[in-house]
Amino acid sequence: MSDIVFKISLQELCEQEGITETIVFKVVEHGIAEPLEGNDWMFESSSVHWMKKAIRLYHDLDIDWVSIAMIIDLLQQNDALLRKNERLKNQLNRFINN
Repeated sequence: MSDIVFKISLQELCEQEGITETIVFKVVEHGIAEPLEGNDWMFESSSVHWMKKAIRLYHDLDIDWVSIAMIIDLLQQNDALLRKNERLKNQLNRFINN
């Protein structure tokens, strides 16, 4: 099953979210989100999701970017583990029910 991926340009992102390019550059600089390859920066919806979380942490809690990058990394690992756990539970249920 594949997820639908939306893309947004840097300019559209800044306009829609009310953020500056400087903030986006900080997020990219610290590895929180990565633009897609190409001359014009485009971001996938999953990158935008994590970028918005990072910006909220920065503004609401006044956390530095290095710490935010670590927090986002841990949140991403947690999400991956939750998805894996759900897959394994589904496999176990199929095994038990057959």
